[in-house]
Amino acid sequence: MNIFRRLTAAVAATMLVGCAATVPEAIRETPPGNPSPVEVRANPEQFVGARVRWGGSIASVDNRKEQTWIEVVARQLQDNGRPESGDTSFGRFLARIDGFVDPSIYSDEREITVVGTLRDSVRRTIGEYPYLYPVVEVSSHHLWPRELRAPARYYDPYWYDPWYDPWYPPPYTWPYGPYWR
Repeated sequence: MNIFRRLTAAVAATMLVGCAATVPEAIRETPPGNPSPVEVRANPEQFVGARVRWGGSIASVDNRKEQTWIEVVARQLQDNGRPESGDTSFGRFLARIDGFVDPSIYSDEREITVVGTLRDSVRRTIGEYPYLYPVVEVSSHHLWPRELRAPARYYDPYWYDPWYDPWYPPPYTWPYGPYWR
């Protein structure tokens, strides 16, 4: 019985380590009281200085002299920190990263998760619409690899298999037919 308990504990520990390894180290911890971008946009002064873990898809990259501003379309995060795909959004936010990031790698619609501190909000426009962006001063971030998606399959509705014969029984049912018991 003692060996069984040890084996069970070893398997459980291996599974926990495997689950922990799927979350990147840079974004592993969700800060306590992590407000959503919607809450911050409604009352930005209340959340200045709060730590957040947000993510979404990149809308644009603006490299400046000493830092980069990344505009992100905020999305719900999965348990591993990766943004969920889909058409739902929590609005937009600006991620301020020290240094240079290559806009060809941090390109549009790539998924990113950031951890950092909220700073004063910035008012910009989306088209002609004025928009208030919460600004996250990023302490760590993770750019997710692109997911390989299979191309959509096309089925020709008029294609006919010349070798298909539904009335010809396979050899294992002969001579009794497919409904014989």
